[in-house]
Amino acid sequence: MIITNSKIVQSYASIHQVQVADQLIFSPWIRMAEAVSHHALVSAQSHQWNAKNSRFEKRRGNVQLVSVGSCCSGSRKLGLVCALGLQPSAVQPIQLPSNGNSGHIPKKSSESALILIWHGESLWNEKNLFTGCVDVPLTPKGVEEAIEAGKRICNIPIDVIYTSSLIRAQMTAMLVMMQHQRKKIPIIMHNESEQAHRWSQIYSEETKKQSIPVITAWQLNERMYGELQGLNKQETADRFGKEQVHEWRRSYDIPLPNGESLDTCSEKAAAYFKDQIIPQLMAGKHVMVAAHWNSLRSIIMHLDKLTSQEVISLELSTGIPMLYIFKEGNFIRRGSPVVPSEASVYAYTRTLAKYRQKLDNMVQ
Repeated sequence: MIITNSKIVQSYASIHQVQVADQLIFSPWIRMAEAVSHHALVSAQSHQWNAKNSRFEKRRGNVQLVSVGSCCSGSRKLGLVCALGLQPSAVQPIQLPSNGNSGHIPKKSSESALILIWHGESLWNEKNLFTGCVDVPLTPKGVEEAIEAGKRICNIPIDVIYTSSLIRAQMTAMLVMMQHQRKKIPIIMHNESEQAHRWSQIYSEETKKQSIPVITAWQLNERMYGELQGLNKQETADRFGKEQVHEWRRSYDIPLPNGESLDTCSEKAAAYFKDQIIPQLMAGKHVMVAAHWNSLRSIIMHLDKLTSQEVISLELSTGIPMLYIFKEGNFIRRGSPVVPSEASVYAYTRTLAKYRQKLDNMVQ
């Protein structure tokens, strides 16, 4: 179903028919939203999470997106999309059990944001070396990519961060949050042992309110590249042949020499996402995941219901945030704002406009 411009204008007219206090909050961003409401809207697929049988169900929804970019033949590139609907962020950070288990699935909220970010360029990316699970930090370029990613989502609410156990993903998450308008401090949760958990406790409630928990998980690590780790990519291709290396890297179920296949990587990353991250989204928490090319592709495979052939052709970009909306059990892919002040990001939801106005008032 395509929503006409007149219907959009009518929806914004209804937004204006609120109390005076609400009008003072929403009017600046609603006017900007009306100015961009003429953008083309297209239907998109949504994917429903069924908590009862723990699987994704694919269905056609009446979701309207403003899309920018293209889909190339033989390759799925996630482009930028300039529309997003969210709820305001909760003040209190999420409270996770010390053992890392979700325990139960809380009652789902109406809307939550899911932000996926591939870490910035690492030192071994720069040297064209296979990295895998080797713990390598970011380059100066990777730092700048992470900072730019943070600027893109600096007005989007975030309640909890999930990242891998590798430093390049953790650096990216920290640098992203340093750009956020809310100015909350990301703090890594140490639940690897009872003593680590006890010694890292915060005893000030006010400090807790100004913090965002960062959960590290090895399940979100990059695919283990086995005997290719540390080898130069071009030299490896010259030694084993381009076709062999391409088969190792791009096949879904063929493992690397003494390493993982994408299938194996996908199994652990998707299972962690379902067990740990889905319950937080259902509880109304806004979640950011900073991880790696293969672990993120594994998650996107399940969110977008890609086939094994489609996922091996899926291309991502370092430092570019990908935004999903979790609404009424559905995952809706939206993309990323081009710049944090872009009006069309706030064009389709009153609650996001309110959150942005709140942030603006805080920095004045």
